[in-house]
Amino acid sequence: MTRKTSFAPVVGPDTRILILGSLPGERSLAAGRYYAHPQNQFWRLLGPAIGRELEELDYEARLEVLLEAGVGLWDTVASATRSCSLDAAIREAKHNLLADLIATLPQLRAVAFNGGTSARIGRAALAESGLALLPLPSSRPAYAAMPLADKRRLWAAIGEFTTQPLASSPRRPQ
Repeated sequence: MTRKTSFAPVVGPDTRILILGSLPGERSLAAGRYYAHPQNQFWRLLGPAIGRELEELDYEARLEVLLEAGVGLWDTVASATRSCSLDAAIREAKHNLLADLIATLPQLRAVAFNGGTSARIGRAALAESGLALLPLPSSRPAYAAMPLADKRRLWAAIGEFTTQPLASSPRRPQ
């Protein structure tokens, strides 16, 4: 089994919410893009949550819109062996240094976890961060236990961190 490696984080100085997946799936790794599988619901869930159209944009434009909205992307797993795209197949995982990244993001107020594996790893790493930690249902096509409308309702919480003025909700007490 070959070792799979996550992508670099997509963040900017105004990142207010960081969305963490676990490890990109095979289609995403092959394309070199976050959430590249056409059946992954990520872009369909995130667009309405931030009040922006994402699905019709090309990948680079999607990333620009995310950064403008204060949304960053990364993964909890830096590298692992995995025989397919399922999180259950992740073996020998090495985790990304989440605390190191968030220390570079002064406007960060929340971290959202795309799926259970991401939440399990990320909550342990960020429990003492003082940030809001938001577990979300997975956007992966393999997670069909919840209808899209229910997922959208839960993913809408992301919008709270992209539309409020930054000064109204400080990241942590100084």
